[in-house]
Amino acid sequence: MARTTGPRPDPLDDPVFAERYRAMNARDSRFDGQFITGVHSTGIYCRPSCPAVTPKPGNVSFYLTAAAAHEAGLRACKRCLPDAVPGSPEWNMRDDLAARAMRLISDGTVEREGVPGLAQRLGYTPRHLGRVLTAELGAGPLALARAHRAQTARLLLTGTDLPITDVAFAAGFTSVRQFNETISEIYRTTPGGIRAAARRPTPAAPSEGGGATLSLRLPARAPFDGRALLAFLSARSVAGLEAGGDTSYARALRLPHGPAVVRLSLTGTAEAPAVQCDATLADVADLAPLVSRVRRLLDLDADAAAIDTALASDPALAPSVLDAPGRRVPGAVDAEEIVFRALIGQQISVSAARTALSRLTEVLGERIDLDGFTRLFPTAAAIAEHGHDVLRGPARRVASIVGVAAALADGSLRVDVGESRDELESRLLAMPGIGPWTAGYIALRVLGSPDILLTGDLALRHGAANLGLPSDPRGLGAHGARWAPWRSYAGMHLWRAA
Repeated sequence: MARTTGPRPDPLDDPVFAERYRAMNARDSRFDGQFITGVHSTGIYCRPSCPAVTPKPGNVSFYLTAAAAHEAGLRACKRCLPDAVPGSPEWNMRDDLAARAMRLISDGTVEREGVPGLAQRLGYTPRHLGRVLTAELGAGPLALARAHRAQTARLLLTGTDLPITDVAFAAGFTSVRQFNETISEIYRTTPGGIRAAARRPTPAAPSEGGGATLSLRLPARAPFDGRALLAFLSARSVAGLEAGGDTSYARALRLPHGPAVVRLSLTGTAEAPAVQCDATLADVADLAPLVSRVRRLLDLDADAAAIDTALASDPALAPSVLDAPGRRVPGAVDAEEIVFRALIGQQISVSAARTALSRLTEVLGERIDLDGFTRLFPTAAAIAEHGHDVLRGPARRVASIVGVAAALADGSLRVDVGESRDELESRLLAMPGIGPWTAGYIALRVLGSPDILLTGDLALRHGAANLGLPSDPRGLGAHGARWAPWRSYAGMHLWRAA
């Protein structure tokens, strides 16, 4: 007996598919990077704003990651370059296993520790992690890491003229053959073909110690109040470690293969903002984690348009949003450094904290001589061993800082982007001397959590009062509930008002 089939369901009946299809049909660039359009009739995947003819709904699938599109047999569109856009804000908005894994993968964990190391960091078996990522994102950890390596390679090929063999290993590939095969499969061209299509690659100048100095352009999602963000970081700069002003910021940092210096400045246009990133690396293999950390530091992937729309619906915040669109939440390039900044900076002024941190770094920071910078921020082990000799203030407060340093040094306390907010704050609050403000501030900076309102912060409450909002913690918390899930960004407007 012949099997009968009914009519195929209309994909537009799915509200999520319909919303994404409308965005794609409108070529709305606000959705670039938030999802990927796979077109099965042509075998390519595109960013939503691709100018190509809109495909029929039945020929379209939407993916959250480029890796999922690769697994479906699709290649990247050469016209719209779907991986040359800001990343998805979803990995900061979400706090589940998949999002935590994506944050660690983008930081290069798979290249350094393999899938077993990634799974261990997340507290699951490799098999379970693979099942969850495949179900949630359409690709397992190896495929996700492979896609990230390909994107890093394309960034190097189009942004520098580093030798192609060096690009392969800098991007994390284990062999030139693997590199060539991956580029051919994903982009349907050769590494040389990608480079030839680039407009003006920047020479990768050799630096002392076998590293290189690279110049890259990192796109941001508009609107982008980069000036305020760089000013925030510069106002808290530590002597010998950081320097900057209203339109630039530079610092030394510790990366997996050695020290680096990064210099950041604003470029692009209001409609297509970007950050110029000039980096001096001890090892070019650190490029991928460097880019990931800079993007997180500057919150470049935030869905600023959606955030501003939501916050402007509150009449008290609307004038600030109108006057300063695209506010960002400052992130971190070193999670443990943020812990000590929070501990030392709590209950004192920004200038006093800056003085204390500068002294700590001068005495305990690792000496370097790299592109004008002389120090790296002290390690937890150094603070645990010598912190009592350097830190000033009440004995209980110093003991608390040294105790946290010892816990970080021996691994009993872990702080990194692979943590969930609840687990991180719970572990921090269990440490003597860490209260809700400190735990919340650390989660805000390290995880980029979008929905933290630090109602215990005195300056933030002063800003609330200046905007006619409740200035007591309970009242501000109650009013701030309407700002969810963007309370971290509302807090930046309150700090601005203070």
